[in-house]
Amino acid sequence: MTAPSTFGLSSEARNLHWLLTNLVEEVPGILSVAVVSSDGLLLLSSDQGRNDAAREAQTVRRAGPRGSAADLATVVSGVGSLTIGAARLMDFGGVKHTMVAMDEGSLFVMSISDGSLLGVHGSADCDMSVIAYHMALFVGRAGHVLTPELRSELRKSLETESTSTGSTR
Repeated sequence: MTAPSTFGLSSEARNLHWLLTNLVEEVPGILSVAVVSSDGLLLLSSDQGRNDAAREAQTVRRAGPRGSAADLATVVSGVGSLTIGAARLMDFGGVKHTMVAMDEGSLFVMSISDGSLLGVHGSADCDMSVIAYHMALFVGRAGHVLTPELRSELRKSLETESTSTGSTR
């Protein structure tokens, strides 16, 4: 496994990267993860290649959302906005989490802090309660450090990373 470069990042950003990597590696059935800001921008994501062994073990292999982690971020942001709007319309308070069960997998969306969201794409055979539990642990550990300064640092880190990988292709 290759971890994303955390060189030059603050200790909070490195810790968040570590928490995300740990979530992906330790929880069976997770295919990809995205942390999205309240304005829908990708802040942090799992590397598509991290769970190749788990994906290859499935009889019907699904690569997850087509394209990149930005696509998962877009879906997470859209689902998050839709459920927040529904909760406001119904006057039921804030949305804690959302789960979409599909024939070939699941999508989980959980609020982190001040509008930020954690999105997880799970395999068809994942244990939904285990994924939800570990997402809640991630949110509990990450929510208090996801400050505006850290969100800005993570965005800049992703932009730098995509610029450097895009220029080598």
